[in-house]
Amino acid sequence: MVFSGRPERAGDLRDAVHLMRPGDLPGPAGETYLAWRRAVERPVSVKALGRALPAIDADQIAPWLDAGQGAAMTRAAMVLEAVLADAPRAEGPALILADGALSQALGWECLLPLLAAGLKRADLKKQGEDLRLACHRAVVASTIEAVRLAKEVTRRAAHLKSVAPKLRAKAAAEAVEMFLTRDAVAPAVLPMPDRAARRLCDRLVDLGAIRELTGRETFRLYGV
Repeated sequence: MVFSGRPERAGDLRDAVHLMRPGDLPGPAGETYLAWRRAVERPVSVKALGRALPAIDADQIAPWLDAGQGAAMTRAAMVLEAVLADAPRAEGPALILADGALSQALGWECLLPLLAAGLKRADLKKQGEDLRLACHRAVVASTIEAVRLAKEVTRRAAHLKSVAPKLRAKAAAEAVEMFLTRDAVAPAVLPMPDRAARRLCDRLVDLGAIRELTGRETFRLYGV
């Protein structure tokens, strides 16, 4: 949301989606969150990127990706520049497509948002060699944090799996799988009565297997 000049941060993006009620619309923050979630949850391809960006004409995606030529970082920078040249206000889609191009060029199965995590808003106004160098710097900086987060999430996921056999609540195994496959979970969506769901979340927090993510007393969200 920083790139589009909006104030929402990670917690706001989570709330916009995970606290929606049936029939609610996600709003700009929620749409951004959902676009990135769709982009990273399937192997990167033109079809998958089109699914992630339903507001973008699907016929535009392949030409934009084809605009990138050469080494991986050069290709990603060229895709970013091409999208913003055609759609100057489409910062979010441009970053998704640039990170998709980078991931494809490096032979990764799924998109990893390294450029989006490392670029600054002012970088998106750059072109040519200046933009390519900004992309290099962004990936170096964001890779360090991505590796740290990956190690931490892997450790915490392993711990959650190790404590799962201690849980006696019905549907606990199903609940654990939800924590392992989602970035955040509200007790209300767990496959058990509300009181049992809240007790299970408290139990897992006590065991150090999940964390409460909001710091609130109500409308809480939990995740690995």
